[in-house]
This record gives sequence, C-alpha cells and structure tokens, in this order.
Amino acid sequence: MTDSDSLSRFLFEHTGIRGNLVHLDASWRAVLATHAYPDSVRGPLGESLAAVALLAATIKFDGSLILQAQGAGPLCTLVAQATHERTVRGLATWVDDVPATGELADLFGPGRLVLTIKRRQGEPYQGIVPLEGCNLSAAIERYFSDSEQLPTRLWLAATGQRAAGLLLQRLPRDSLSNQDWERICLLADTLTPAELIDLPGGRLLYRLFHEEPVRLFEPDPLAFRCGCSRARIEEVIRLLGEVEANEILAEQGVIQVNCEFCNREYRLDRVDARQLFAEHTHHAPPVSRQ
Repeated sequence: MTDSDSLSRFLFEHTGIRGNLVHLDASWRAVLATHAYPDSVRGPLGESLAAVALLAATIKFDGSLILQAQGAGPLCTLVAQATHERTVRGLATWVDDVPATGELADLFGPGRLVLTIKRRQGEPYQGIVPLEGCNLSAAIERYFSDSEQLPTRLWLAATGQRAAGLLLQRLPRDSLSNQDWERICLLADTLTPAELIDLPGGRLLYRLFHEEPVRLFEPDPLAFRCGCSRARIEEVIRLLGEVEANEILAEQGVIQVNCEFCNREYRLDRVDARQLFAEHTHHAPPVSRQ
C-alpha cells in the first residue's frame, strides 16, 4: 500500500474523459483521532473526505470546497472540506446507533446534499439536491447530473487506515462518443473496494484501463489541516456580543470553545474578553460647538 496522502490526475487521450484518484492515510487517521467515531460512522466519513478531495481537484478556485450530507436519521451530518492548498478536514455527528450497512435513507433518513464553494474573493456558490441513492457516490453523481449537467462517476471506500476514491468525469465536448464514456465506466465498475484501498495508483489504473490510452500526471500531496485559530474564535465571541459574553463569564468563569474539526480547545477569561471588546470599541468624535 503506497501513494500515501496523494491525489493523481489522469486523462484518457482523445476521448474527453478525465479522472482523479485519491489515497488518504495520515490525513484520514488525523480526522479519526479528533473524535471517538463508531465503526458505522467511519465508513461514510472517510468516503466523504475522499469525495471532497476528488471534487476539489476538478475545479480551479482560491478557497475551499465543502461537502455536507444532512438528514434526520441516526447519522445527522457529514461535513468534509478540501482547499486549493490541498488540505482536508472533516467531521460527523450522530445521535443513535448508526446501521453498519444500509442505503442513505437508513443512515440519514430524509436529507439533502449540499456542495459549497467558498472563494477568498467573491460570493460563495452553493448547490443543493435531495440526499438520495444507495450510497454517497450515487448521491454525488445525481448532484452533477441535476445541477451541473456534467456526467460524473465516483467509487469510494474507507477503512480505519485509509480512505480512497476514484472519479471519472466527461468533459463537455461535441466530439465525445457516448460509447467511449460507457466503455470507460463499465471498466471502472469492475473495481472492488479492496482494490481501491490496496492498489497503488499506477497499478490500479493499469488493472482497469490497460487497453486504453491513459496519461497519468505526477501526484499532488494532501494533508490534514484545520482552519481554526484564536483570531477566528475571538471573532465569533465578538459577534456574540459583550453582554452575552459577560453572562457566560459570570456563570462559568471562562469562555471555552472547542473546534469540532480538530478538537482544539480555546479559553478566554475576563481579562481576555475585556481586552477583546475594548480593542473594538469606537468612540464617537466630539461634536464641535460654534
């Protein structure tokens, strides 16, 4: 098992079909280390992390791509984020025993799939579709069919040590044959979860497409990194307001905030809060008298 924490792009020559292949090892284990996820939650969470890494590599942007699956079932929320800097993070919330197997309806109940692109400059873009299908791959494929009109297929798998995924996407070209797309997808459908997890990128692509002209590019490294910081936490508290912040301090003696993604703890005492709000108190200019 190689290709640790890497994303590889590949292209089928003369067909207008591109692909991405991702393996997440240390970054996936870093996500698992933040919370005591049950085994039944680890699989969907790992798949969502692999999926968002694959999808982020299909667009050019300066910011982050966020994938959210939300529902009223035992698995309440999956959130996975990838950035243009090739960093990933993710989390899940659940309320009851999550079925070890089952379709999305069994895990989430009625739900929705949300894809959000947040750019450093400009307005965010968001697409929402019903969370339907036998698995997360099917739900994402439906999103691209309904919202983007861009044929896309995904194969996802996750264990306690690795999350992996394969993406194929048909580029909008008039010359592309439907037979080419169908043939490539039929070949990819022979992929097993064990092969997706265990085979290195080059061997996996040869196993599936050795009769196809495939150009494999150099892989990009990926890493787990959380975007939280003390400055961001202070901004949240500032938005909370000085009155409510003082009420929390009076009751608890300290304001404690834990980042859900990395489980890092931030603490502000009365001195910190006084300084925080003092720095952003603007006094009105004196009124001139004539």
